[in-house]
Amino acid sequence: MNSTINNCKNNNLKAKLQAVGGLVLTGAGLSMSIDAGIKRTKGSKWFLYGTIALVVFNAGLCLVAGSVRHANQK
Repeated sequence: MNSTINNCKNNNLKAKLQAVGGLVLTGAGLSMSIDAGIKRTKGSKWFLYGTIALVVFNAGLCLVAGSVRHANQK
């Protein structure tokens, strides 16, 4: 019984940390992709930076979705 309670607390903490990290990465990726668009309009090199921005954005979305899975585990 005690290990079940600890497991629930660990899943809850893991879900919260993963959600916060995912939201931070999502926001950072979105900001980076907007910056890449601005670089594109100015004629600077933007493709690699924009690609990295999309990877960061998608990683954030995956972390948020994974946190929902951890929050629903019993």
